[in-house]
Amino acid sequence: MTKTSDHFFIIRAFAALLILIACALVPIAHADVSSEEVPVSKIQKVYKIQIELDGVVISATLDDNPTVRDFIARLPLTLKLKDYASTEKIGFLPDKLTTQGAPSGSTPAVGDISYYAPWANLAIYYKDFAYSAELVKLGRVSSGIERLNFSGEKHATISLIHSN
Repeated sequence: MTKTSDHFFIIRAFAALLILIACALVPIAHADVSSEEVPVSKIQKVYKIQIELDGVVISATLDDNPTVRDFIARLPLTLKLKDYASTEKIGFLPDKLTTQGAPSGSTPAVGDISYYAPWANLAIYYKDFAYSAELVKLGRVSSGIERLNFSGEKHATISLIHSN
């Protein structure tokens, strides 16, 4: 090899080494950026509840809004759940919940847990339904929706199991 070839080879090897070092550092720099603390005010609170029906459990996650916080403050709570319109199981709450800041209504889907303000009842949907005014979505069933396949009435005990 000539002196020029040696010089060219050294420069290419050095460039390759710099590229390797840069590639190794990129994930570290990215990790530092993504691990920045998120202000507490930006973290959405999540509530996990369980609904116990005759020894079986339905798990759900509730959103964070004034209606949910009012509902959570009343737990644990036992309600009689019964079928309504072959679409949902409903249970009447002892008192009305706040609807401060709630949207004017919602369109429930399978698994939605909602509060129907005019009747002060909790509704757990096992079928999709049309838009309903004054229906406030509280959250969603995460497991056990099939447990709502019953006829008649059942006592349901709703408990808070976790909040962050």
